[in-house]
Amino acid sequence: MTAQTRSEIAALLEKHQLSPSRRLGQHFLADGNITRKIVEIAGVEPGTRVVEIGAGTGTLTRALAAAGGRVISYEVDDRLGPLLLEVMGDLEVDLRFEDASNVDLGNVLEGEGWRFIANLPYNVGTPILLRTMRTAPQVVTFVVMVQKEVAERLVASPGSKAYGLPSVVVALHGDASRAFDVPPQVFLPPPNVDSALVVIERRAASEHAERAIEIASAAFQKRRKMLRGSLSGVFAEPSEVLKNAGISPTARAEDLSADDYLQLARS
Repeated sequence: MTAQTRSEIAALLEKHQLSPSRRLGQHFLADGNITRKIVEIAGVEPGTRVVEIGAGTGTLTRALAAAGGRVISYEVDDRLGPLLLEVMGDLEVDLRFEDASNVDLGNVLEGEGWRFIANLPYNVGTPILLRTMRTAPQVVTFVVMVQKEVAERLVASPGSKAYGLPSVVVALHGDASRAFDVPPQVFLPPPNVDSALVVIERRAASEHAERAIEIASAAFQKRRKMLRGSLSGVFAEPSEVLKNAGISPTARAEDLSADDYLQLARS
């Protein structure tokens, strides 16, 4: 099934008297080659359970369903309802017009082996992704289109400029890689930044993962401070805890790996 072109998306929007919402961060994917690559990288085949965030005009949604995916697709903009029903045609897709920011996928998704596939909205995509990693173990693979800057944060290593709390959360729950970069012109309307596709394969998280995230969050909130200062609100004697964990009290938040934060959590 062919993906929507820019002209087809423009025609659909005009037909339904719609325009992309800047407030919702809408940039509709309009490139068939990239759509096919996403489906292939995600490994979608008949019976694959897929949850999509941000159906948009349905080009990726339709491709996922046409590949045989059993798709639940969330879309916050209910204005797109008639357009999406037209685009889906006879394909079976569970379209849910809800704000995914308010949906606990851990309680919603039934069964195991889900794949989270999305051209994520720029303004809310990262929190949805990170929360799903932390609370929905049913999702085993994440394939997400995000801003290039966000992609760099998701895959960053300790000590790099992009390394931060999102990097730690991802590393505690999976293995992340950047599949390919995407220029603005493949979207309608084109964003002002480049994008990238990130793939995250889940690993079983430690029982101490949430405590590790709490510690990392405190550290990165004061990332310019040494850990003996930034963690003063977390531990009564941060220098002693750090030394016992084999970590220098003069290190800073970006110096510690996810495993280091786990070691502190075990302390």
